[in-house]
Order: sequence, then C-alpha cells, then structure tokens
Amino acid sequence: MEMLTSIFGSINGVVWGPLMLILLLGVGLYLQIGLKLMPIRKLGEGFKLMWQGRDAKHTPDGKTKTDDDGEISPFNALMTALSATIGTGNIAGVATAIALGGPGAVFWMWITALVGMATKFAEAVLAVRYRETDSTGFHVGGPMFYIKNGLGRKWLWLGGAFAFFGAVAAFGIGNTVQSNSVADAMNSTFGIPAWLTGIVIMALSGAVILGGIKRIGKVAGKLVPIMGIAYVLSGILVLIINAGEIGEAFSMIFYYAFNPHAAMGGFAGAAVMAAIRFGVARGIFSNEAGLGSAPIAHASAKTKNPVRQGLIAMLGTFIDTIIVCTITALVILTSTVWVDGEAGASLTALSFDAALPGWGNQIVSIALAVFAFTTIIGWSFYGEKCFQFLFGTRSIMLYRVLFVLAIPLGAMANLGFIWLMADTFNAMMAIPNLIALALLSPVVFKLTRDYFDGKDILPGEELDHDKKS
Repeated sequence: MEMLTSIFGSINGVVWGPLMLILLLGVGLYLQIGLKLMPIRKLGEGFKLMWQGRDAKHTPDGKTKTDDDGEISPFNALMTALSATIGTGNIAGVATAIALGGPGAVFWMWITALVGMATKFAEAVLAVRYRETDSTGFHVGGPMFYIKNGLGRKWLWLGGAFAFFGAVAAFGIGNTVQSNSVADAMNSTFGIPAWLTGIVIMALSGAVILGGIKRIGKVAGKLVPIMGIAYVLSGILVLIINAGEIGEAFSMIFYYAFNPHAAMGGFAGAAVMAAIRFGVARGIFSNEAGLGSAPIAHASAKTKNPVRQGLIAMLGTFIDTIIVCTITALVILTSTVWVDGEAGASLTALSFDAALPGWGNQIVSIALAVFAFTTIIGWSFYGEKCFQFLFGTRSIMLYRVLFVLAIPLGAMANLGFIWLMADTFNAMMAIPNLIALALLSPVVFKLTRDYFDGKDILPGEELDHDKKS
C-alpha cells in the first residue's frame, strides 16, 4: 500500500501541478472571454430556463416533447448533474482547502467557479450538439462523444482515454470517497460502525442505480433541491448567529488570496501558491467544471436546443460553489475552530456545532450522508456511460453491479489513499476534456451567436455523425 500511495502521490504532484491549474483556469477564461462574459451576463435567463425546464412534457414555448427529445427533463438533468457535484466537496473539500491553503483559498474557489461557468456551458452545448442514440433508444453524450463526433475519428483515442479515466474515476470521486466520508461522520457522530453504513448506502443506492437514468433523474430532482435548501438555510442560521464575524471573514478571504498566512494556533500557515493550488483543486473537485462529468447527464435532457441546455448547465457551477461552498466557508471562518488544526468534514461539523451546540454536528452528518448518496447515484451514471462507450451497451448492467458492490468497501478503506486516488483520476479526466473544449470552442461560439440571433440550432441526433472523418 505504501508503494501504491507513493506512486499515486508522484503522479498527483504532476497532474495537479501548475500546468493543470493554468490549463483549467486558462481554458475557462478563454471560453468566458470568447463568449463575451455571456454566462455571467445571462445568469438570470439560465434560472428562468431551469424553472421552465421542470416540465418534462413541454418545451418553454409550449410545444409537446416526445421521447425522441431525451430521457429526462432539463431540470432533472441539472439536478442529476448537481447530485453528483454537491457532495463531500462542499463540506469536506471546502474545509480541506481552508485547512491547507488558508482563507485565501476560498477566493480562488470563487475564481474557479466564475470561469468554470463558461466551461460548464460549453460542455453541455457540445454534449447535446454531438450526442447519439444508442441501441436501446437512449441518448448518450459527453466528452467522449463530442471528441469522436466533433473532432473526428482520428481523435477517437482521446475520447477512449477520457472514457477510461471517467469509468475508473467514478469509483473514487463518485463512490468510495463518498461512502468513506459518510461512514466516518456516522461513526464519530452516532457511533454507527463503518461496515453497517456501507451496507445501508449500498442497498439504497442499488435500488436507484439499477433502475437507470430515469429513476436517477426522478430521485435527484426531488432530493437535491430539498437537501440543498435545508443545508443552505442551516448555514444562514449559523451566519446570523455569527453576524459580527462575517466582515472579518471576507477581509481574510481577500487579503490572504494574495498574501502568505503565518502559522497560528494549530494552523500551520500557508503560502499564496498553496491558497491558489488548494482553492482551485478543491473548487474543481466540488463543481467539476472542466472534468467533463456533468455533460454526460445534460446529454440525456429532453431538449432540442444545445445552447438552452448550456444556459441551464452553467447554473450547476454557480449553485455549487458560489452559493453552497461559500456558505460552508463562511461558517468555518466565522468560527475560531479552523485555527486549531482540524481538517475535512470534522472541521465543518465543529464550526456548525460552535454556533449550534448539540445540533451542528448532526446537521453536517445528515447533510453529508444525503449529499454523498446523491453523488453516488449521479456518478454511477457517468461511469456507466464511459464504460458503455468502451465496451458497448451490454456492459451497462455489469458496471452497475460492480459500482454498487464497491460502496461498502470504500466505507471501510483508508481515507487518505482514497482521496489521493480520486484527486489523481479527476485530473486525468480533465486533460482530454479541456483539449477538446479548446479545439471545439469555435463551434460553441457560433452556436451561441446563432441562438441569441434567433436562428435554429440542430441537436446532435439530427446530425450525420458517420460523415465525420
């Protein structure tokens, strides 16, 4: 295990080095500038489309949808994507970023989100534009398909590389990391054994996952809004109690984003590079902009318009990081617990508990459990589609079974190694996707111009992909 940890540690140091941070932020910034800040300017329109997209049977202009349009409503596509992003990254990830990078890391999480909105928009536009219909009649899409159909078959190896890393990464970020974090929280808060937590999550997740995207979409469409709103309201209650410290918290975030933080209490201190590195890395881990995961869900949406789904998709990054992660960060920074050397979910739990004694710990543990459950069901779909791309439609059920069986194993495994593995494969997924986004950016820019000029835009299934060379 030590040798494996050492190998993954070395790879992680390279793939999450300065080059990856530049690539992630650089591609996002390029897309944001190329779109003339449209994702930020049209945020209100995105929320309007999301609200209209709750109805899976009708389009925003009142027309009736058919099954040929997709499998789930645009709203449920966003909720499925959010189910996979709102997870341990919002609770444990934010705390880890602050513990290792200082308060300044929060600023760099925000920057990652603002450029990431353009990235997520482009991903969803390309996912719907270049999606296909598989042998079962279901829509499939995502980076592997927009690489194959957008860049041509000579780039098929890059799509295959993404699919391989995605299928493996799902077992890390979307499975074992989640079950492990929940098991740890349940054990420390309620004294429940890790193996029992793993079995319960496996049973609940299996019941949803084995039912496919329609069942996943229905569960996510109900569970994500309820739990997300409950967590945000709990955080706001803590901030009302700590209202006098909010100004100082913001001051620390902006000051330490550009200045090194000296050691204090149990906090070891952090250089500016650490704030940038952990802020960007944990921001990406949380909102997944650039990883290429969310467009796999958006490709299943009942929509004929790639740009409209892109406007809905970009909300995922805004909601996940600008709203949910910021609430967590402010709760931590308005308490004094973070300087004591705590990290991960326990830091968030202690910060909530400092304002709500006896309740804070339970709130975080329950939120973590629900968020992790929705992340597991969302990522099962991502991994399944990657596996399907590599091995065909018949392989889907095999992947679902293996994915469900891995849940209790993750609950009992070593957390440090699991986080390291998940972090590494996240970066490996991002590289092929970011290359594709950069090369296909002219398509995104043109489709966006056409949409806002009132022109018709064809979705992927109405394009002849076989003519690609």
